[in-house]
This record gives sequence, structure tokens and C-alpha cells, in this order.
Amino acid sequence: MSRSDRKSQYTKALMELRELVLHGELEPGERVSEIGMSQRIGISRTPLREAMSRLIEEGLLERHPSGGCRVRSFSLSDILDAIELRGLIEGMAVRIAAQRGADPAALQACGEVLDQVDLALGAGEHEIDFELYADLNIQFHAMLAQLCNSPTIIREVERAARMPLASPSAFLKGQTALAPVRRSLFVAQAQHRAMIEAIARREGTRAEALAREHARLAASNLSHVLRQRAALAEEIPGIALLAGG
Repeated sequence: MSRSDRKSQYTKALMELRELVLHGELEPGERVSEIGMSQRIGISRTPLREAMSRLIEEGLLERHPSGGCRVRSFSLSDILDAIELRGLIEGMAVRIAAQRGADPAALQACGEVLDQVDLALGAGEHEIDFELYADLNIQFHAMLAQLCNSPTIIREVERAARMPLASPSAFLKGQTALAPVRRSLFVAQAQHRAMIEAIARREGTRAEALAREHARLAASNLSHVLRQRAALAEEIPGIALLAGG
């Protein structure tokens, strides 16, 4: 098998196994057998083993005491802590970007993405293009982290966002039914703009505070989502992993 074929097999195994976990087809605590999973998704065991190792790193799987892996479950505190951690690290990233001075071209590019977000939001909460907003939101947060020009911090921002329900766009697929969360997207966009403005003005403390407040908005949205957990279980990847979900 060529190197490109091996990479393709690994990518397929990673994506399919991640989907099975996030959408609850593999339940929290369930053992994940290399042999059984290899047959289920039609992938040889070597790339599957590599994919399982990656999902252990991401926190979706964990080592079983007697060997092998099982699907991890999360408490509400786990998720809230992960969201808070993401806010802390993103806050550090934007503070450093402001203190060191961000590349003007990169700031402009962030602003251009936010212009597209405005279009995705439309004229009101009933005109939101959620799919476009979700894609742009992920793109913006990645670009925001890049502004600090620190590979170490960028890597940690990415790591903090990998936990289910802790990423910047974790709830967007289920928000169409929740009015408070729909309205929160306009608040989030105002925070996006304010963060870029603070970085451009070299106001590191303000940029950091805004990033942390932005993460707290996601935590607030989680509470709205959990009130509708049963109705949204199939729409929000990862909600099935919550203890009692």
C-alpha cells in the first residue's frame, strides 16, 4: 500500500469512527474492538489503530483497564471546564496578539470573514444561515488564534476545542429551535468585532476579557441546549456522550 493510500485509509477510519462516537452510535462506556470496528467500517486494523489513538488524544476514547479502548463519557462539569479552558487559552492568544502587534493584513482578513458572518446572520434571528455561520465561525476562531503567531498557543487552542460540545460551533446544528441561542449569535458577533478592534488598538487586557466572556456565552448556550436534550440529541454531535444523555 502506498503512503497516500495509507493516509487515505487513516483519514477514513478517523472520520467514520469519530462520527460513530459523536452521534451516539457507539455509547459511552462501550468497548471498541479493533477487529469488530475494522469489519464494521471496512478498514484494515493498522489505520484503525492509528485513528483510535488519535481519538484517545482528542478525549473521545479512553484506554480500558483490561486493554483496548472504550467510548468516554463526560459530565456537565467536564464540558463547562473545557469551555472555560478554551476561553482562557483563546484569551491568552488574543492578549499576546495585541501586545506583540498583529499583522495588519491578518486583521483585515479576520474583518472580511466577519463581514461574511454578518451576511450569514441576515436581518434577524429568523433569517440566519446556520450552516454558513458555523463554517465561518470555525474559520474566524482559527484565524483569531493565528494572530498571536505562537505555534505553541495555537496548538493548545486547537486541543481545547476538540472536546465534544466545547468547540466554538458546538451547538450550531441544533440552534434553529432555540430562540435564546439564536439571539446569542448576534451578541457573539459583536464580541468578535470587539476582539479584533481591541487587538488592533493593542489593548491586550480588553481583548483577553472579551475572549473569556465569549466562551462564557457558549457555556450559557449549553444550558439552553440541555433543557432540550431529547429533542436535539440527533442534531448536536457529542451530546450523547454527556452522562445521563
